[in-house]
This record gives sequence, C-alpha cells and structure tokens, in this order.
Amino acid sequence: MSTNETIKRSSFFSQLDVRQYIMIFALIGIWIVFTIISRGTFLLPRNMTNLFRQSVFTGIMAIGMVNVILLGQVDLSVGSLAGLCGGILAILNVWHGMPSGVAIIITLGVGILLGLWNGWWFAYRNVPAFIVTMAGLLIFRGVLVGITDGITIGPLSPFFGVIGKQFIPPVVGIIIGFIAIVGFVFIQLKQRHGKVMHNLPVPPFWNTMIIIIVFSCLVILFVMMLNAYHGIPNPVILLILLLIIFNYVTNRTVFGRRIYAIGGNTMASRLSGIDIKKITLTVFMINGLMAAIAGIYLTARLDSASVNAGTNGELDAIAACVIGGASLMGGIGTVTGAIIGAVVMASIDNGMSLLNAPYFMQTIVKGLVLILAVWFDMSRKASEKR
Repeated sequence: MSTNETIKRSSFFSQLDVRQYIMIFALIGIWIVFTIISRGTFLLPRNMTNLFRQSVFTGIMAIGMVNVILLGQVDLSVGSLAGLCGGILAILNVWHGMPSGVAIIITLGVGILLGLWNGWWFAYRNVPAFIVTMAGLLIFRGVLVGITDGITIGPLSPFFGVIGKQFIPPVVGIIIGFIAIVGFVFIQLKQRHGKVMHNLPVPPFWNTMIIIIVFSCLVILFVMMLNAYHGIPNPVILLILLLIIFNYVTNRTVFGRRIYAIGGNTMASRLSGIDIKKITLTVFMINGLMAAIAGIYLTARLDSASVNAGTNGELDAIAACVIGGASLMGGIGTVTGAIIGAVVMASIDNGMSLLNAPYFMQTIVKGLVLILAVWFDMSRKASEKR
C-alpha cells in the first residue's frame, strides 16, 4: 500500500480554528455595515490606513496579554505601564536630550523590570495576579504623574516620527507582500509534507490550495489598498513582525507549549516537571516588554507623553484577546486571534467615529461585543461537553 493510500482524509473545517474564522467573518460584517452606513467612506484607503494604525497600540498589548490569559490570569496594569514607559521615554529624550536609540533601550528595560515586578509577586509570593496588577495600575499611573509633574512632554526627536507616523514606500510594500505569500505557501506545503511523512491525517490538497488562494488575495488587497494612500504604515509593519515572532514562540517552541500546558492543567504541568514559577515570571516580563513597546509607539505617534496616555488600554487588550477566541479560564487562545480582536475593536471605534457617534455609545457597543464573544465561547464549551 502506498503512502498516499494510508493518509486519513479529514474535512476542511476540522482543520480550522472555528472561533478565529467566525471573528474574521464578523469583522467583514462590521466593515460592510459601516461601509453602507457611511456611504463608502469607511473603506476608503485613507480611512483603512487610519484604522490599522489605530489597532497597533491595542494589538501590541494584546500580544503580551494573550500569554498571560493563556496562564489563566489577567494583567490590569499594562495600560498604566505603557503610559509610564511613554513618559520615561519623553523625559529621557526631551528633558535630558538623550539619543533616541538609548532612550528606547532604557524604556524597554524599564518595561521588562516592571513586568518582572508583577510576575515576582504573583509567582514567588503567591499574591493573586488580579491584586498585584491592580496595584500596579495605581502605582504606575501615580509614578507617571509624579515624574512628569502632571504636564505633557514633547515634541520628541524627528526619529520617533519614523516609528509612529511614516510609511514604507509602495514598492517595498509590494515586495513584502510577495515575500509574505511565498513564505505562507512554503509553510503550508512543508506542514502538509511533514504530516504525510508521519502518516498523520491531512486535508485534501484542494483544501490547502483554497487556504493559500484566500490568504494571497487578502495580502494583495491589503497592500493595494494601503498603497493607494501613502503605503503601509511603519507601525503596522512592526505589529506584523511581532505577530510572526510570538506566533512562532507560542506554537513552535517548548516555552510556548508549556504556557498552554500550565493554563490547561496546572497540577498536571507541575507533576510533569514544568517550572511553573519560572514560566509565569517570564510571561509577565514579556507582557511588560510589550507594554513598553506599545508605550513607545503611542508616544511616537502623538509626538508627546501625557499623564492620560494608555488609560483603559488594559481593558481593550483583554477584550481583544477574548474577542479573538482566548478563554479567561486559560489554555485556549492564539496571538493571531488577539490581533483579529484588536482590529475588531479598532473597527468599531473608527466606524462609530465616522458616524459621529458619541463616546458613550462606542463604549456600550464594545461592551456588548465583549459579552457576546464570551457568551459564544461558553456556549461552545457547553455544547462540547454534551
């Protein structure tokens, strides 16, 4: 019997993360509704560029937050931590005239250390993460107000405009899109070949081709739409790079698999020899790093730091993760889903702003979307148990 004859065929939809695909369809639905109501303004290249730039801040923090949620915890301090890191960056660059690169490195170090602070209290002193990070929310915001004297600090060096506001040339965007498509095709075919070699179930080849074609069309549309304005914004490229890095870390490394294991069953992970405290501490340090990067981006985009920067950022990050399919019980969630959730949140903000909806309506709608996302997740789990 040939190798191909021994391959077990599995259905197309069994290979997909249903929650993520439902959110993609929901995102498309949101875009269609806002496009109709705004009479086409929503899908204009300029507005879509602004939308993706709006999603960067929440997206970066969601990348760090989803790892914490995978452990079955939450971090309520990341919004204040991002604001504090942005304030430190502005103080170093504006008040002390420190070079941009040095200021960035110090700010990233501060983010890691403060993430370590949160993780140490939780992992090694057994203080609940909710309490530790809620205290961090208050402490970091208070420190920010104290060190800035409650004033806005700016403008920053011109270099930060490259990070927060500028675009890559359209030609470079086309090259990046081409590389993304080629890389995706290579990964899909390599994964398929690996399953065949180990006699694992694989979907029919035409299923793989559909995924490749859909991904390629989305990349082409993405690049063409943003190039129709000024090109792909630099911060969007940063978000995509972070997505690739942490998607690999969570899915292809021992460290990432241990995060899922701890969130799925802490006792079994401990009995299997996993150093839960060390993994937890590292996850909170990564979350602090992501908050620092988000703070740097926000400060660069606004060209200043203020005491209100990052306010409620932690709530948007948590909501993005949950909307993207993460379970607050731990063990379930992906970095890709968190980014999709961040784009959903940004789409709601952007669309309602185009319609001149009052701010309170935006918060009400986002809250309802969050409830529906959690309800769907709980309903799915209940149906699986039956």
